[in-house]
Amino acid sequence: MAGKAEWTAYGLPVEGTRADAPRIDTIAKRDVPRVMLDEPVAEARRRLGDWEVGVVVDDRDVVLGIVRVEGLAVDTGGSVADVMQEGPSTYRPDVAPAEIARQLRKSGAPRTLVTRADGTLIGLVRLEDLPAADDVQSGDA
Repeated sequence: MAGKAEWTAYGLPVEGTRADAPRIDTIAKRDVPRVMLDEPVAEARRRLGDWEVGVVVDDRDVVLGIVRVEGLAVDTGGSVADVMQEGPSTYRPDVAPAEIARQLRKSGAPRTLVTRADGTLIGLVRLEDLPAADDVQSGDA
């Protein structure tokens, strides 16, 4: 039987004193575009629309990488596999928004992905959607 840590890493509901604590899965943008490895670059670019990135997933929605709109700008007739960036950083759904804000500011990254413990995508979190620096420092977030 799985423990509490695994339960929360899957983004499942919790009870008790921490039930109302803010979690990153409530902020994650679940409609981030998903693209497949073998998808043509032109199709992936169309699917991204106004998004700056898309998430490369397999048929089970497990994250394989990301593609940036800049990487899809020139259609060389290739596939997403040719332009994707492997190994994006991810966080589990039970992490506090303030912690992710701290980590993103420290690394200079504008965004991160939220995945379940098995690597399936929950969504994307942008730094601009997280608590302000003052909130993070004071612990109010």
